Formats: sequence, C-alpha cells, structure tokens
Amino acid sequence: MKVRIINKSENDLPKYQTVASAGVDIRANNKETIVLGSLERTIVPTGLFLEIPPGFEVQVRPRSGLAAKHGISLLNSPGTIDADYRGEIGVILVNLSKDTFEIKRGERIAQMVFCKHETFEFEQVERLSDSERGAGGFGSTGKQ
Repeated sequence: MKVRIINKSENDLPKYQTVASAGVDIRANNKETIVLGSLERTIVPTGLFLEIPPGFEVQVRPRSGLAAKHGISLLNSPGTIDADYRGEIGVILVNLSKDTFEIKRGERIAQMVFCKHETFEFEQVERLSDSERGAGGFGSTGKQ
C-alpha cells in the first residue's frame, strides 16, 4: 500500500529498518539543537505531511533506545494521527531523566506505525450484557 507524503525536511523519507519492522523511524527537523531539561517537554517538528488512507490511523510511539538509554519518551503515547489530518507531524517529546538531553536535527526521535481501525456507531441502552469480569477494574483479575 502506498501513502502520499510531503517531505519538507532535509532528512530522507521514513523507511522500515528491517523486513519485519512494524514501524518507521521519524527524524527531528528542528533548525537549532533543542536542549530538553529534566521533566521538560517540547513539540519537535518533523517536516513530514501525510495523506493517510481512510480506515487507517498512524500511531506515533517512543523509540525504545531513547527511552532505555536517555529517559526520553512521548507524551500521549501512542499519539494518533487521523486520516483527515494534513498538517505537519509534530512529536511531543518529554525528558523523564535527571539529565538534560539534546535533540539535534536529523536525529531519530520516534516511530510511526500504520494501524487499520474500524468506525463504530453508538447505541444507547439501559443495560449491558453480563460477563465473567463484570465491572471489576484496576487489579480486579487478582494479578499484582
């Protein structure tokens, strides 16, 4: 399947790193190095604009290497990009470490995963069907 993309950055187009990769890395397109202090967050531009096919969304997810090595993650993870959005993809990075972190232009900052989804209609009712779990919520399955 093909996805139309505008690349206004100096970076290459996103690509799958291996034949079995689920996501593609996306890179920062900041003009100057961004210094992200401990517990700070910022929106990092990518210079990428997508035309996502209807019935799909793009999930923007953290890169495991940045998270494990530097404590860098994404807020509202995974972030959802809807099929009708045509603006620039921005990545909300957060520094969860005690150290400052520099985001340089061209650095791989996140990954995008294309996900098929369904659209549902809501039917208002007075009662839901019974289930084994019922209304049991957080921790109700006994696993701690």
